[in-house]
Amino acid sequence: MGTKPEIFILDVDGVMTDGKMYYTKSGKIMKIFGPDDHDALSLLEPYLFIQFVTGDHRGFEITRARIEKDMKKPLALVSTVKRIDWIRQLWDPEKTIYMGDGIFDHYVFKKVGYAIATANADEYAKKTAHFVTKRNGSERAVAEASLHILEKFFNPYDPDKLPDKQIKLSGLWTA
Repeated sequence: MGTKPEIFILDVDGVMTDGKMYYTKSGKIMKIFGPDDHDALSLLEPYLFIQFVTGDHRGFEITRARIEKDMKKPLALVSTVKRIDWIRQLWDPEKTIYMGDGIFDHYVFKKVGYAIATANADEYAKKTAHFVTKRNGSERAVAEASLHILEKFFNPYDPDKLPDKQIKLSGLWTA
């Protein structure tokens, strides 16, 4: 990536979640989201626009509850095979960081400025990614990727210093 990134697009299922689909006879009932990812993304907000994308139309309302309602982040429903076209319509792919795990994410990885795959991603995705996390989706992979992005493109995270008060973390903190 020759220029500074401006946007970080994250696939939801398999990146923010464990990627498993939980069904009963009534349909899809839940998704498992992991810890720390939201707070780590907060560290990136001074530098990047953060956008989420999912292709899971049957589980969209579950995803919306976490991403839009809880995290207050934008979410788009876009087919996995149409993502690079969607990105091109809205942003400059060269200024885009994309994080995914799926069998079709390598198509996006080849066209964006920087690509990140989870440790448990599809082999095609891992082979074409610029960075592969050590952690699986829903197991702090996004937190790991966020710290990597800070280190590579912006200012490294300092674990000895509390985050700036302007950064809105997910938890409710009181004195």
